[in-house]
Amino acid sequence: MTAYGMFINAKACVGCHACRLACQNQNGLPADVSFITFHERETGQYPNLRTETTPTQCMQCDDAPCAQVCPTKATWQDADGGVHMDTTRCIGCRYCMAACPYQVRVHNEKTGTVDKCRFCTVSAETSGTKMCSCVEACLTGARIFGDLDDPDSEINKKIRELKARPLMEEYGTHPSVYYAGLE
Repeated sequence: MTAYGMFINAKACVGCHACRLACQNQNGLPADVSFITFHERETGQYPNLRTETTPTQCMQCDDAPCAQVCPTKATWQDADGGVHMDTTRCIGCRYCMAACPYQVRVHNEKTGTVDKCRFCTVSAETSGTKMCSCVEACLTGARIFGDLDDPDSEINKKIRELKARPLMEEYGTHPSVYYAGLE
């Protein structure tokens, strides 16, 4: 079985937004809708300050609260654990947005539906690339996409090497996105 996941090195992210733009282009999103959000914070003390940028997106949780509350099953999980969105079934109630502890769901005012990052599964399945556009666009190599079930995969090697972990593990959602470099 394959369990897709993503590794993001927050120390390597420079906040250039190339991943966001690639994602918007790949998914045909309008300029005001993005599956990737950037959080910036200053660390250190004057005069040794630096800005850290942390990109967030759907965490592809194994125990996805968004799928549990969707009344139309527009949000659902496949056999591999991937969290998917069928916007044709979405009624725009935003229950999934309220249930997501990461607040990474987006409401498209134009369509009235809710959407989210899909790890580019539609394009990966049709093109055979198995790669997310945000990973390909990352100028610093801060992102890696791969199979979390393969202990020898590049993503798992990097997770072990940099001791990466999911955000907000205390929620018990078991996310598939791992971060390194967060303080």
